[in-house]
Amino acid sequence: MKKRAITIAATVLCLSILAAWLVVSAYGHFSAAADELILLVPDGSSFSDPGVTVWLDAASEEGLHVTPLHDSDFIGPLFGRPKCAGLILPDSIHQQASDLLLREIRDYVANGGNLMLVYDAATKSIEGFYPGSRSRLSDMAGVDYALYENLGNATIRSGDVSSTISLMKELGVPPGKYFPYLAPSAELESTTSTQLRRYQYGALEYPSFVTSGDYAGQVLLRSSAGVVAGLHRYQNGSVLFVNLPLGYLKGNTDGLPLHTFLYNFAVRMLSLPHLLSSPDGVGGLVLNWHVDSNAAISALQSISSWTIMQQGPYSIHITAGPDTYGIGDGKGFDVLNNSVSRDLVRQYVRLGYEIGSHGGWIHNYFAAHVETDPPEAMAKFLDLNQDALEQVVGKHVVEYSAPNGDQPEWVTQWLESHGFVAYYFTGDAGMGPTQSYRNGQREGKNIWAFPITQLDRAASFEELSGEDVSFDDIQQWLQALTGFVVNRREVRLVYFHPPGILPYSDLVQNWMETTAQLGAQGSFRWYTMAQIANFLNSRKHVTWKLTERGGLVSLMASDPQTLAHQTWSLPADKFGKPVVIRGAATVAQDGERWLVDAGEGTELEVQAEVIRK
Repeated sequence: MKKRAITIAATVLCLSILAAWLVVSAYGHFSAAADELILLVPDGSSFSDPGVTVWLDAASEEGLHVTPLHDSDFIGPLFGRPKCAGLILPDSIHQQASDLLLREIRDYVANGGNLMLVYDAATKSIEGFYPGSRSRLSDMAGVDYALYENLGNATIRSGDVSSTISLMKELGVPPGKYFPYLAPSAELESTTSTQLRRYQYGALEYPSFVTSGDYAGQVLLRSSAGVVAGLHRYQNGSVLFVNLPLGYLKGNTDGLPLHTFLYNFAVRMLSLPHLLSSPDGVGGLVLNWHVDSNAAISALQSISSWTIMQQGPYSIHITAGPDTYGIGDGKGFDVLNNSVSRDLVRQYVRLGYEIGSHGGWIHNYFAAHVETDPPEAMAKFLDLNQDALEQVVGKHVVEYSAPNGDQPEWVTQWLESHGFVAYYFTGDAGMGPTQSYRNGQREGKNIWAFPITQLDRAASFEELSGEDVSFDDIQQWLQALTGFVVNRREVRLVYFHPPGILPYSDLVQNWMETTAQLGAQGSFRWYTMAQIANFLNSRKHVTWKLTERGGLVSLMASDPQTLAHQTWSLPADKFGKPVVIRGAATVAQDGERWLVDAGEGTELEVQAEVIRK
């Protein structure tokens, strides 16, 4: 009897396992997890490790689903290999890998899977050594690399990174971050070479493994080390090989490469739906004015008659104290005692602009001491500046910009503890708003960095003047950057000091004509930092997933407050026109994608037919 009971129990268990397997197998290509990317993480590593969270945060900001998974759960899961749209084998945290894991990855890609292979991932054995004369994944990468046996300490080389203008555009690098950003003609974009550039320093050098041999695929980026990035077919699957330390760079104020390649892997290569990062999916710019001293007063009065004042809102940041260079010099903007300064600020408030704090009370003195003096000695200047501005504007100040870009980590901590939600940032140049990492750690919980955009080595108008950039080049850059945010439906920041913009009145007028026209069409908006930061913080509460049954894919989303202004992009070649099943949303087609823009309400469901090819 006991033996029979055991047999029955075993049979029930087997049937339960079989039923569960059938449920798992019943999902189609877009099952609950099939739009997700799996980030492979070594066994024993925490998912809260910053080397993991840089990827998860980037995915969240790009509106994608990335799920961390330990190696053993990928190698030997109970119900078979988990469904996913692709795998990411990340740099830095996954240098070591077993032969068994690599066999499983190779099998996955060979049978039609997609892999993003990053830099030093799996270049070492599980014991921590370089096995063989090249990386064990060289065949999948499409080129030999990690040639430690032959090159020793010269295995990795830093060099300028270049490509063609057309490929930089395809990758989504903003104009000016690569230079030149224009070809003599559209026909020459695919052959004109261009180079990634660094704000203030010129050529941007990145470390890469030296590669050997011809690349068996499409080269995306090159350097003196060889292939820096490329797309390669491996049997029935595809491999995006990125020979850059993406996770390390994002952890140290250079997140653009990781975001760029993650977006391209998910959206351009795999055609995955994603949640857009701008309200209603409308791209735009933050125009950040930095008012340092009383030298800005006459410039602001001149600008008051420009057509720039007919648009906005803008983010205007002010050093509010009576001094500028040193204590007692009397050259400050002095909002509490100078009636002209005070009236200008109140004019901007009436226009709906956002007034922010530009450092600590005495512009140049604060910039010179904030990195070296004790935080407790310098924090008082932040308090003074914030308090003075709040007295004039009559509300809490929540935006910040650092004089001369000097912002040690303690300042960011102070800002968040005092209710600030956004700050201008010279790190992560070229990116949209991001929750930045420094020294491998994320800065803050709900405060957003707004990186500068640049034209080669310069960003502000006066810097462009100092670099002898021609008016025509600046005009073309502003037009190109505006087109970039419109087409990608993203947000970027441009900044200036009022005296520095005065020589460019005609150029600014032409730019304003373009933005006004695009704004009237509904394809462009001016934003303030606070608007975008508050939107992005509310976006964190949105949960959404895709499921497919019977040839229909369902996108279901919810938010405890409201889904209003959240927008999803779905590839039109993969899905028919989405239909709203529950909740409120508008659906429109924008070229190669469907846009689902949610209205008021806490829940939304839309369905679309899956297009089989």
